[in-house]
Amino acid sequence: MRYGPDRPGTARGSGRVRPGKVRRYGDRGQAVIEFTGTIPVILLTIGLLWQAALTGYTFSLAGNAADEAARAGAVGGGSACADAARRTLPGNWQGAEISCRADGELYRATVRLRVPAFFPGAADLPIPVSGDGAALDERSDR
Repeated sequence: MRYGPDRPGTARGSGRVRPGKVRRYGDRGQAVIEFTGTIPVILLTIGLLWQAALTGYTFSLAGNAADEAARAGAVGGGSACADAARRTLPGNWQGAEISCRADGELYRATVRLRVPAFFPGAADLPIPVSGDGAALDERSDR
């Protein structure tokens, strides 16, 4: 026969709680509380990474549109330059500022875009992004 608080039939050994005593749970549920506290940090990090990717994509679009515009302008002139840049840009980036000019033996194009805030077409950040392109001027009338 066992004696002491762990023997069968006693309050501690039988799983019963004596009146007036508080049951202690220790750290049960703590992981849920900590995870809930980190959710805003996780969401903020995902949002910042998405915005950084969108900014990089805008840089890529501006550079590619400027290159295409310079190539078209080197053959067809100013209207061909602007048309090529607009044709290259996706719909939500159509509000670009495009400048085309002859510069000695080169034909240069600059495309300025605004970085969208989280979703293209919703709102733009006040961060201008520009891309420059140049091509050898092949027009015969220069």
